Amino acid sequence: MTPSDAEAADRRLHPLSWLFVLLQQLRQFILPIIAAFFFGGDRNELWPLIGVGVLTLTAVLQYLTYRYTVGPDVLTIRSGWLHRQRREIPYARIHNVSVNQTMLHRMFGVAELRLDSAGGQKPEATMRVLRMDDALALERLIRHRGATVEAVEGEAPASHLLLAMSPGEIVRLGVISNRGMLVLLGGYAASTQFAPRLAENLFEQWGKAMFGWAESHHFGVQDYAIAGVTLVLALLALMRLLSLVLALLQYYGFTLNEDGPRLTVERGLLARSRNSAAKRRLQAWTLQEGVLHRLFKRRSLHVDTAGAQARDGQAPRALRELAPIATPAQCDALIEHLLPEAGWSSLQWERLHPRSGVRIFLGNAWFPALLVAAACWRFGWLGLLALAWPAWIAYAARHHARRAGYALNNRIVAVRSGWWSRQWRFAEIDKLQALRLSCGPLDRRWGMATLWLDTAGASQMSGPIRIAHIPEAQARALCDRLAKSLAARKLRW
Repeated sequence: MTPSDAEAADRRLHPLSWLFVLLQQLRQFILPIIAAFFFGGDRNELWPLIGVGVLTLTAVLQYLTYRYTVGPDVLTIRSGWLHRQRREIPYARIHNVSVNQTMLHRMFGVAELRLDSAGGQKPEATMRVLRMDDALALERLIRHRGATVEAVEGEAPASHLLLAMSPGEIVRLGVISNRGMLVLLGGYAASTQFAPRLAENLFEQWGKAMFGWAESHHFGVQDYAIAGVTLVLALLALMRLLSLVLALLQYYGFTLNEDGPRLTVERGLLARSRNSAAKRRLQAWTLQEGVLHRLFKRRSLHVDTAGAQARDGQAPRALRELAPIATPAQCDALIEHLLPEAGWSSLQWERLHPRSGVRIFLGNAWFPALLVAAACWRFGWLGLLALAWPAWIAYAARHHARRAGYALNNRIVAVRSGWWSRQWRFAEIDKLQALRLSCGPLDRRWGMATLWLDTAGASQMSGPIRIAHIPEAQARALCDRLAKSLAARKLRW
C-alpha cells in the first residue's frame, strides 16, 4: 500500500474516545441525574442508572460510527448510525486549529482537535479524542494545506520562537489581572444556585463572632474602622492570590511560535492548549496598558482572528493573545515583525476635536450628576461630597482628550485612547470591511463626528475600531479616503 493510499484509508478515533464523549455528556446531565436520584419519589428507582446507561450506549455508538479520512486536499468525516452524515472539509477553508488537553487527556496521551472556519457558528469539526501524535500530525497536515505527512515532516519550515513567558512574567500577570474577582463572583453565583443562604449565613456568623468579640473588648469607632480596612485588604489579597493561581494554571509554559505563514500559541500547566491560526487571518490588534501595567512597565497584545467569535455564550478558543504580558519593547518588536510594512513606530498621530474633552465628560457625567442630586436630597449639604466623582470624571476626560488621537498611512489605520488605562487599536486597511460615520445632536452642534471601522474578526469584547470625537470635516475626508482605498483593494481575510 502506497503512502497516499494509507492516508486515504478510513481511520477511527482513539479507542477511549467514547469515554471522553460520555464525560462531556454527563457534564450536561449530571445535575438532573443527581436530583432524580436523591429527590425522586422512590429512592430505589433505577432511572438515573438507566439514564447513564443510555448516555454510555450513545457514546459507544458514536465512536463505532465515526470515521475520518485524511486526503491530499480535504478531510472527510463520516458519522451517524441511523442518520448518517458526511462532511468534506477542504484544508484551505480551515482557518483556526486548536489542540486541547485536560489533565485526563494528558494521563491517557490523547487530545481534542477542533477545526474552525471563518463564518460558521459551530466548529467545522470537533474530534474527541485522538492520540496526541495523530492530532499533531493532522494539525501539521492542515497547516501545510494537504502535503503528505512525509513531505510535511521533511520540508516543514523551522519553528521560530517569537515570545516565551518566564515564571516571573506569569507572576506579574497574576498580580496585574483581576481574574480572582471573577472567581469570587462565580463562586458566589454558584452558591446562590445550590445553597441560596450559604453566603448570607457565613456573613451572619462572621458578623456575630466579630462584633460579639469586639463588644466584649469595648472596641471604639477607630477600632471598627481598622477592622474594616483589614478585612478589605484581606479580600484584595485573596483576589490577587486567586489571580496568581489562575495565571499559573492558564499561562505556564506560554510560547508564541511562527511556523511559516502560521502562528501557534501553546500554554497551560495542568490542562494544555495549542492554538494555531494563519497570520493573514489576524484582523484587528489591541495593545493595552493599565495602571498596574505601567507600574511593572508591561503591556498586553491581543488580536481578533477571522472565525474566532464566541459561540453559544462561550469564550472563543482560537488564537487571541499574542503577548498576555510583555515589555513595551517586546510588544513593539512583535508588531514590527508581523507587520513589517506598517510603519508602527513612525506613525504620525492626529489630535481630536478641541472640545472633545467636554464631549467625553458630558457623555459620562449624567449618572454622577443624578447621584449628587440624590445625595444632596438625602443627606443635605454633606451630599456635596459626591461631587468628587464628577470632578474626577472631568479631570480624566481632559487628560484623555489630550492624549487620544488617530493615525493613518498607506498600510494601517490606528487609534489610541485612554489616560488612566491606555489602549491602542489598529488594523490593516486591507482587512477593513465596512465604514460607518455617526454624528449625535451635540456632535453636529460642535462640528465633530465618530468613525467606526469594522473588520471580519471583531469580537464582542473588543468591537470595531472607533475613532471618536474628531472634527467633522476630517472625519468625512477620512471616511472618503478609506472608502476609495477599500473599493480599489482586494479584501484580505
